[in-house]
Amino acid sequence: MDFKYCLEGKRYHTLNYDLTNRFKVRVFKVSLNGGFSCPNFKNGSGCIFCSAKGSGDFAGNKEDDLLTQFNTVKEKINKKWPDTKYIAYFQANTNTFAPVKILKEKFEQVIKFPNVVGLSIGTRPDAITSDCLDYLIDLNKRTYLTIELGLQSMHDDTLKLINRGHDLKCFDDCVKKLRKNKINVVVHIINGLPFENKEMMLNTIKHLNKLDIQGIKIHMLHILKNTKLEEFYNENKFHVLTKEEYVNIVCDQIELLDEKIVIHRLTGDAPKNELVEPVWTLKKVCVLNDIDKELKKRQTYQGFSTNILNKVNLVCEKSINSKDLVVDATGQNINNTLKLCSLSKAVFCFNNRKNIIDYDKETFKKNNIIIINDLYKNIKKDLNKYNEKISLIIFNFNQLPKSNKTLVKSIKESFKLLNNKGKILIAYYKNNKGKKAFRKILKHINKTNMNYNIYRNKNNISAQFLIEIIK
Repeated sequence: MDFKYCLEGKRYHTLNYDLTNRFKVRVFKVSLNGGFSCPNFKNGSGCIFCSAKGSGDFAGNKEDDLLTQFNTVKEKINKKWPDTKYIAYFQANTNTFAPVKILKEKFEQVIKFPNVVGLSIGTRPDAITSDCLDYLIDLNKRTYLTIELGLQSMHDDTLKLINRGHDLKCFDDCVKKLRKNKINVVVHIINGLPFENKEMMLNTIKHLNKLDIQGIKIHMLHILKNTKLEEFYNENKFHVLTKEEYVNIVCDQIELLDEKIVIHRLTGDAPKNELVEPVWTLKKVCVLNDIDKELKKRQTYQGFSTNILNKVNLVCEKSINSKDLVVDATGQNINNTLKLCSLSKAVFCFNNRKNIIDYDKETFKKNNIIIINDLYKNIKKDLNKYNEKISLIIFNFNQLPKSNKTLVKSIKESFKLLNNKGKILIAYYKNNKGKKAFRKILKHINKTNMNYNIYRNKNNISAQFLIEIIK
């Protein structure tokens, strides 16, 4: 499949797509070291995972001036891609932790470098003063500005454990201030933090989906030598994610993540001679390839789990072939019916509404749609001559019928229409009426010893969900 926000065949919203689409030319980020410190370094403390270099292991050499750092990287890139633009990325430590006068000295010179089209500033949510924010607002009017905020986890207990120095509210408030002034925000999170389970890591993604952010960087926790984290690991031996676990979690996170959020990174780097665990992260390309392979194997993509209809479509694509007969038992959306037609030999569409009867009859004929001018409660009577010949029957409800008995009776009768590999799909909202219908449906299929799967919108438990019944 071709994901709509990607140029490289990935199944997620890539940074290359975003920048190329925005600037109509190849754009690279150039990491710089502005010589900043961090407000969380107090008496040798700081985040427990940080080395003495802070977050600047792969930024420029702070002994060099900014132009020298920039040109060193630029010259390497130009050998392969001569016609490019650049975003100057202040990466090392907290790049707003200084008086505004110093920020201006560094940032203003960089945005004037040749072919620089934007500025990215890595910082913390507790390190943007009101004066700094005023300056960033002004800067945002003159260049393409992005603020990269470290969050790491949405869980306050974890933030306290890793000595992050701020809580979730501080982060949320900072994002709201930046977005109120239309400043782009990219968020850094870390998978594999001590004692966090998979559900907690997924909840961090769910929380970010609720905020107005433009990008995300996902890292694996690195345990580096001579850090507080190394001491903590030696004392507690908390579980370190395997590569397989990490790939699985990241793919689940991608499926949950709003498709419009740009993914800047899916794994991080660590200096080889300083890394304690996990050593598999040193093979970065292998990790990225495994993520691509897993998404392809699942046939999923970014945002897949935010809408249950994506799952409906995937089940249909896997279950239907060009020789099959299928039934759209609720016929509420002609586009959904046409989708079924593209996969099958013919579709029986139940709908007694005048608007669909008046629809272009040539469209029906061309796409092998047979309109049944009736309600699905009569499905057995109307399709009696197709007993054991139907491959898939789908009930897609915006609202459940007034009577649960009608729904359950129709599903019972639908079983008789299915061939030996047939399926019934039922998508609806699990409100009070839905809960009663859900119990009745499960009671019946359990009696008949049929297999079934239940799929939910992982980002919204009150959204539509799906029952897949397999004959």
